[in-house]
Amino acid sequence: MRTLLSPLRCLLPGAAVVACLGMALSAAAHAEEPIKVGLVAALSGQSAKSGEALTRGLTVAIDEINTKGGILGRPVQLIRRDDESNPAKGMLAARELAQREKVSVLFGGLDTPVSLAIVPLANQLKVPFMGIWAAGTKITENGAKDNYVFRVSAVDELVDEALVEHGIKKGMKKPGMILINNPWGESNEIGFKDALAKRGMDYAGIERIEDSDLDVVPQLTRLKNAGTDTLLMVGNVGPSAQVVKSLDRMGWEVPVVSHWGPAGGRFSELAGPNASRVHFIQTYVFTEHNSAKGDSVLAALKQRFPEIKGLADVTPAVGIANAYDAMHLAAAAIEKAGDTQGSKVRDGFYAIDRYQGLIKDYTQPFTPTKHDALGPDDYVFTHFVDGRIVPLAP
Repeated sequence: MRTLLSPLRCLLPGAAVVACLGMALSAAAHAEEPIKVGLVAALSGQSAKSGEALTRGLTVAIDEINTKGGILGRPVQLIRRDDESNPAKGMLAARELAQREKVSVLFGGLDTPVSLAIVPLANQLKVPFMGIWAAGTKITENGAKDNYVFRVSAVDELVDEALVEHGIKKGMKKPGMILINNPWGESNEIGFKDALAKRGMDYAGIERIEDSDLDVVPQLTRLKNAGTDTLLMVGNVGPSAQVVKSLDRMGWEVPVVSHWGPAGGRFSELAGPNASRVHFIQTYVFTEHNSAKGDSVLAALKQRFPEIKGLADVTPAVGIANAYDAMHLAAAAIEKAGDTQGSKVRDGFYAIDRYQGLIKDYTQPFTPTKHDALGPDDYVFTHFVDGRIVPLAP
């Protein structure tokens, strides 16, 4: 709360004047204290490129906000922590940002297992937690009576519907699933089964892959022998690249329809020349022909980060776009709340009526029963071409 000093109270002699000025300076300093927001994401390892994209999206949005006077008249400051794709480290980082750094909003990064570890903490501490990459359905649909978790990103059960529909359009009749062996894979197994059941379709089999796998020929061979005509794939950069290389070794030209894991890092480099065979989903892609907002954000990225020379340097754009829109929505929530207190900010998200974003124009993006701002109409299918993520031809 700002301290307002009456002019009469400051018309005092001697030491009283000094004390009065000190109070005024203290109030002014408090008014300018930054509003801190935190990011917990993989900032090292194979997914560091995605963590960098999230940082860039948040940074460009914060620059815009601060140029216009900040939030509630206060500048915004981003504080980052590396979770190394480890749930325990992610939870510790989130606790530090919430309790020691006193962040007003916590942004979550790439991995569903890490985000699922942070969710109970965010709800317990009543700190709004905004997901900007991880797609596990249970992140937002977590069963908490007081749910502080929001998301501007894909949602597994909706993505799985879109992937199955895309596969069918490409001729899929008997898919096989190859899924990362963690809660993200489990989430998508449920989603795939539901999507296929709605369409009366069977599946050839389900196989698991690990982050450490260097050869997945045995799993793929079992799926091939079971009659798989399309692979439904869920995995981050490393295991997804191993699937492509193992398919090459087998000489199996099966279509691959994937969640967005391949977008998270050096997939085209690790998978080799056939990386383009993988069709995967995104929420946004920068192209030569963007919206006015897209051109504005791309120009800001190039100015803020001189290493960005062209479109290939903003891969993965999905991380930038999700983070950019999420930061502006969080700023709107704090403005609506008129405060940085957690429960008020949470209610501020519900009070947002409209925001013209990068991914889309948002109309009442959040309600007490809907904590995901994006849906299946906001997805686009893409693949890698010469190291760039580009939309598939219609």
